[in-house]
Amino acid sequence: MIQRPDLAALTPAQRANVIYTQAQSELSNRLWRAAIGDGDRDPNKSGMPLGNAGMSMDSLLEMLGTQAPQGGRARCSCHCDCSCHRGEEEHGGEAGIIAKALGSAPPAPPAPQPNQATATAAAIDDATPRALGPNARYHAALSEAGARSGIPASAIAAIVDAEAAKGGDGSWNPLSRNPRSSAAGLGQFLSGTWQTLAEQPGTWLNQIAQQRGWLTGAGKVDPARRGELLALRYDPQASIQCIGDMARSNLHQLESAGLKVRADSETLAKAAYLSHHLGLADARRFLDGGIAPARARQLLAAQIGHAAADQRIASAGDAKTAHREWLLGFIDRRIQPDKFSL
Repeated sequence: MIQRPDLAALTPAQRANVIYTQAQSELSNRLWRAAIGDGDRDPNKSGMPLGNAGMSMDSLLEMLGTQAPQGGRARCSCHCDCSCHRGEEEHGGEAGIIAKALGSAPPAPPAPQPNQATATAAAIDDATPRALGPNARYHAALSEAGARSGIPASAIAAIVDAEAAKGGDGSWNPLSRNPRSSAAGLGQFLSGTWQTLAEQPGTWLNQIAQQRGWLTGAGKVDPARRGELLALRYDPQASIQCIGDMARSNLHQLESAGLKVRADSETLAKAAYLSHHLGLADARRFLDGGIAPARARQLLAAQIGHAAADQRIASAGDAKTAHREWLLGFIDRRIQPDKFSL
């Protein structure tokens, strides 16, 4: 976290980068909150790079001694480095750099969906070994899952990063297990969810289950082979592939319900995680504000333990509010796909 005294020592370009990062994060968080109908809440409450310092965009600009751009020429739609972007930087010093970093026009609408070839290339290139750090060994699996499912590899990586237990160096533990549920592996799949994916035609796991003879003639998991199927959750490749399949299916269902879950990469990743974490049925109830108090208490306790859940419920006033605040705060803090892409 950048402290206030340190900002004065930054170069103009570094200051502009700080402002741009903050603006981008605030915008992504607003898009996500709007997508889930939670836009009336404080967008700077959680997940902001400088949130712990209590710095909004206005206070950050004021602290840097720079006023936000007033009016000005909008950037052209190409977003390139052509001459129409250079004037303010060349003639306006630091203010020009900041104006270029922020842009003086409102954000452009989401670009049209790319064709399959473009989407595949983007998914492959999305998560990089350097960005993955100690988890670079999963780069190939993430790239393959992204290309096959159409879900950005960085979004899949963000879901794994939020779900899996980690070593001291931040490496994901493929043997992760939640002692309060049946969740296991990098994707923390429940036993029932894993079995459903195995029985769902078109998924990676369904193809594997067919190849290995784990399904009956009716396409259901053979009870005698269920143990082998569930053990596959601890295989990193299997878990990563299934995260992509589940995200694709869940996002399609949420879009069919009228939710704009592809506003930007962060909104997509957060919506995918919400439905992965809760399951599609509870995710829909969560978005509609319809999770019953008893269910909210159960879900919260499963994640943070009964004692911590009771404390949060007492503080919030009811289980439904406590669970919502905890989960949205967790998602805002932990689901950051930009960490895994360049």
